[in-house]
Amino acid sequence: MKFENRNYAFTRTFVEELSRCGLKHVCICPGSRSTPLTIAFAEHPSIQSWLHIDERSASYFALGLAKALEEPVALVCTSGTAVANFLPATVEAFYSRVPLIILTGDRPLELWGWGANQTINQIGIYGSHVKESIIMQSPEITLELISFVRAQSWKAFGIATSNPAGPVHINFPFREPHEPLRVNTDFPKNIEQSSAESWTGRPNGKPYLAVSSINDHPKKAEVDAIAKDIFSIPEGIIVCGPQVDPHLAMSLSQLGSQLNYPILADPLSQLRNTHGKGSLIVDCYDIFLRDPTISTSLKPRLVLQFGGFPTSKVLGQFLEGCSDAKHILVNENTPWNNPIHASGQVFHVSPSVFCEFLENRRGNQSTKWYQQWQTITTKTRIAIQESMGECKEMFEGKLFAELANILPEGSNIFIGNSMPIRDMDTFFPTSDKNIHIFGNRGASGIDGIISTALGVASIKKKLVVVLGDLSFYHDLNGLLAAKTYKIDATIVVINNDGGGIFSFLPQVKSEGVFEKYFGTPHGLNFQKAAELYGLGYQRTENWEAFRSALANNIQIEDTTIIEIPGNRELNVTLHRALTKQIISQLR
Repeated sequence: MKFENRNYAFTRTFVEELSRCGLKHVCICPGSRSTPLTIAFAEHPSIQSWLHIDERSASYFALGLAKALEEPVALVCTSGTAVANFLPATVEAFYSRVPLIILTGDRPLELWGWGANQTINQIGIYGSHVKESIIMQSPEITLELISFVRAQSWKAFGIATSNPAGPVHINFPFREPHEPLRVNTDFPKNIEQSSAESWTGRPNGKPYLAVSSINDHPKKAEVDAIAKDIFSIPEGIIVCGPQVDPHLAMSLSQLGSQLNYPILADPLSQLRNTHGKGSLIVDCYDIFLRDPTISTSLKPRLVLQFGGFPTSKVLGQFLEGCSDAKHILVNENTPWNNPIHASGQVFHVSPSVFCEFLENRRGNQSTKWYQQWQTITTKTRIAIQESMGECKEMFEGKLFAELANILPEGSNIFIGNSMPIRDMDTFFPTSDKNIHIFGNRGASGIDGIISTALGVASIKKKLVVVLGDLSFYHDLNGLLAAKTYKIDATIVVINNDGGGIFSFLPQVKSEGVFEKYFGTPHGLNFQKAAELYGLGYQRTENWEAFRSALANNIQIEDTTIIEIPGNRELNVTLHRALTKQIISQLR
């Protein structure tokens, strides 16, 4: 390594240690104060740099990369409001348990609070939404400080990746010169900068850190007691909310078969595909649990909850109403992930390991209970399928039934928040196709969806993004990554000219206020946005045109925007009419 001056001694050492720990990707935003970090990363041969002009888009792109890679990604920006623009994605990463290493340039201490340009208080700017916030010293070159830099590097990597994973913020206050200008006076005579080993005392360049995950292994008597408690209750259900581990999906499928419990699977649970074979995967609960008679007849005596809390409000209300049931929450990363406060027992352990505890055990399984759930699930699926077949309007919910039919094996979906994830929950059925579904459900915001999805698409091919028009508008800057890196993605925008979800809420009755402040019509179509970024564009006015556009575009290695026109009032009417029609067929 070459160290031109004290800034580069710090940053090249820091970056090299991150690489030794396993960092392979960094997203960099342009700026002066972060120049030493930028050049240290840009010239490192083992780390791929992704340049983004917009900080908010960069941070969401990094979030998507880290989700897809299941490993840490670094973020670099200059000082000032650039740092603040990382906050929304940092919040999402914190609640999604995604490891990000956020590196921000800053003015040196003597300029803080003195009105220096582009200087804000960056200490603790991400608050409780990072696992740790680290302030680096202003660079100087001593053997002790260089050892400190290395230690801080692997410490940051270790904190970001240890359970629960999450973002870490490191703030670097740099003095000039920012450029890699040789400053001989920065180097004490007794320090030789040409050899990395002489700075570290470590032979063969071995890293300090080996990250490992350790699961709890209780005694056999404790496991027997847990199993006896669960297997003694035949009328139970498994609820799996958003989670990313495909192995957990397989483990839960096996557990459902053992217990004869239905598995109520959120669309982001990874259970609505081939992993669910051999067990009853319930994918249409949001419809039939709306009926009081049906939901009352299906109340369990035991609820086993895995993953995040489910998306469906109807399912959440059903679980909240099961006050007489025993609620068991199993979650390693967020052990108190239960906003209805129903859990009477919490196991802070790896869900996969928990399932292993219960392998090869049997209890008082109820065929009647299983068949009751199977019957209502089958009838609801048939009723939904028939209703979707009869629906000719461009109904937003039907989009997900169409996707289930069109998408080929091995596809990936990134689903936007607000109405799209809710419609997917209701209308996207269990499939024999292996389809991986991504989303930002940590903080469930509508911001950064395009950038996160494109980050995923840079790793996962055949990605289809589905989002609403406000989410699309909110992250238009993110489209530049698609153009710059020639990313393969199909972006489906449901454009109902505003915030469609609010039309389902009581605010709709506030005449004179609702449309302006909640409906928020914008009058935009997005063809010009596609042209601006050199992307493909198609507007589809009917389902035949949509099927053709989607089938063609998922075969092309390019980014195309497919816009579907919608009508907010009609959408509410169709939702309610179809739900009423489907429930009437279940009685």
